[in-house]
Amino acid sequence: MNTAQPLNNPSSKTVAAMFEAGTSFLLTPTMKADADAILFSAKSFAAAMLAYYISLRIGLPKPFWSIVTVYIVSQTSAGASFSRGVYRFAGTLVGALATVAIVPNFVNDPMVCSVVLAGWIGLCLFFSLLDRTPRAYAFVLAGYTASLIGFPSVLDPGGVFETASVRVQEISIGILCAVLVHRYILPKRMTGQFTGKLSTTLRDARRLAGHALRGTPGDNRRDRHQLAADLLAIQGLATHLPYDPAPTPPRRTLQLIHDRLARLLWLAADIEDRIEALRLSDGDAQGKLIALVGDVGAWIASAEQDDREVGATQLMAQARSIQRRFGLDATTPGDRLAANLAGHLAEMVGLLQDCDRLERTIAATGRLGDAASLHGPKRAKGYVYHRDPWMAGRTALGAITGILIGCAFWIWSAWPEGGMAVSILGVCCTLFGNFDAPVPFVVKYLVGSIYGVFVSLIYSFVILPQVTDFWVLVAVLAPAFLLAGSLQARLPTTFMALGITLTIPILSALGPYYTGDFATSLNSVIALFAAVGFGAVNMSLFQTVPVDGAINRLLRLSRRDVRRRALGAAPNETRWASLMIDRTALLLPRLRLTGNAYPDVLDDVLRHLRIGHVTGQLRRTIPRNKGEVGGELREILSVIAKHFRGRKSSTTTGLLDLDLQIETLIGKVAGSVLRNRLQIVDLLIDLRFALGSQTYGRSTTDDR
Repeated sequence: MNTAQPLNNPSSKTVAAMFEAGTSFLLTPTMKADADAILFSAKSFAAAMLAYYISLRIGLPKPFWSIVTVYIVSQTSAGASFSRGVYRFAGTLVGALATVAIVPNFVNDPMVCSVVLAGWIGLCLFFSLLDRTPRAYAFVLAGYTASLIGFPSVLDPGGVFETASVRVQEISIGILCAVLVHRYILPKRMTGQFTGKLSTTLRDARRLAGHALRGTPGDNRRDRHQLAADLLAIQGLATHLPYDPAPTPPRRTLQLIHDRLARLLWLAADIEDRIEALRLSDGDAQGKLIALVGDVGAWIASAEQDDREVGATQLMAQARSIQRRFGLDATTPGDRLAANLAGHLAEMVGLLQDCDRLERTIAATGRLGDAASLHGPKRAKGYVYHRDPWMAGRTALGAITGILIGCAFWIWSAWPEGGMAVSILGVCCTLFGNFDAPVPFVVKYLVGSIYGVFVSLIYSFVILPQVTDFWVLVAVLAPAFLLAGSLQARLPTTFMALGITLTIPILSALGPYYTGDFATSLNSVIALFAAVGFGAVNMSLFQTVPVDGAINRLLRLSRRDVRRRALGAAPNETRWASLMIDRTALLLPRLRLTGNAYPDVLDDVLRHLRIGHVTGQLRRTIPRNKGEVGGELREILSVIAKHFRGRKSSTTTGLLDLDLQIETLIGKVAGSVLRNRLQIVDLLIDLRFALGSQTYGRSTTDDR
């Protein structure tokens, strides 16, 4: 008799439900993050012990630097670990060479040698702040490698070459082990993370377009902010893709996607303004445009890619037809508004369709294929970073000042551990110099260092004297490093964990043999805390940028660049939109710190973007219109440039005085025989809306 129970009985269903619930629990974001952190910690510890073992076997005097390097280089993805390793090696090599060149040449004057070393560290910090890509890590390493090697050698320059040579070897071994382990043992690929973020960004872009058509200002504002942050995040991930073990999409494909999303971010604002103005107008154009807007909204909401591909072609043809009909024979402001809106709708559909095609290309082959099928510009521009030499120089000068104060105290007091303290100070000034307010991060590192000191003392004087075998050493080190490694994988505790993982190997003196000395350890601890504590004070005085100052600085630069574009100067058209989007992304985290103190700042930046774009294009049309029209265009742009010359401006008050002049010029150009009159009319309409006009298209007056 068969006693097996059927699969659909209650107990089987219960087991299946329990299994499904357990699987769902393990796949929750929290559990996944915990699993990723544990895996990262285990791999980092394995790489650290491998580097330590190799350093011991080949007889390096301070193999603990290999352990330290592993934890500095290790990142949660294989691509980021590889790129960080490459840049660390390059920076370490350059920093070591610079130290060997500096210290022996100023051997007779320790203070002058300290000044030159501090200047080198400040210069490296300056270039790292200007770069703003993962390459900046190479500049950081070139600076603080010189600090670690140079300052302890200032009073003993004879061994600087050997110290630099050995340090490069120790660090190179750590880099090699970290890269190999993270790349080939259960690698977490950056490509999957990137494609997931890209899909999310494209969904955000379609949502932005849909909200613009529906005219929901609150949703549109949030969507624009989210898309700006997404573009910065995608760029950050994309810079690591060439180092990822998985096949990656071509750089040009990613640049083309970025260019379209950047254009869409402010095109959506243009469309939203025109739809609002359309509701205030009447005439034959209104009905056709409302129908077209509805069709585009339905197309955006469509989930099927095949339907969107076919529908896009039809919608673009329909929009271009309306644009030609009401543009060529425009007799009223409402007709011109209809042609302008139809052209923008056609462009938006084309941009979204291009993004769909490029995303499918990445998913299918990774190659671009036929770029001629794209509707937008074929020339890729890509992301443009905001760089501020003045702020970078201010931060670098603050670091130099703090380091020189430390050097003066060390040399004046003849403190035996002063060289070590100043070297740690230099590391702090460079490692945390890229934050507006570095002190909170230094404090986290200091808290981690306190934990690391206590653990180091326990290891040095309780545990390590009993260890006589390498594998026993690995076993006793595992608990501390595995816990600290899992904390390092979590963003809120990264700096605290670094304080632990960097302190234990150095203070425990994990060398070829046991060298426990309580007096030496105590002096090192005092030097560590003195350096980090003074570093926090120095950075609060000389390297901290108040959040209000950072926000106002970005706004001043944006207004300055609007003025430059109105006058025909830099930044040029290929950089403008991306530069302003990057500034928006930089403003977002700073504005969160201020609460509601700056409620309209992001809207002002978007308005600056739109005004700068239109004024730049209008400036390019002036050489082809040298008569009366060209003179009036030049006068309008001069007024805009004058308005943005001051430290503060209001784009919704003073610039509205131009509204009547622009509207009069629109009528004059529309009735002229200029070959590019339709282009100029479109740009002038764009300028009116960018300046804040909400009255365009009302039929309360005749054609003016």
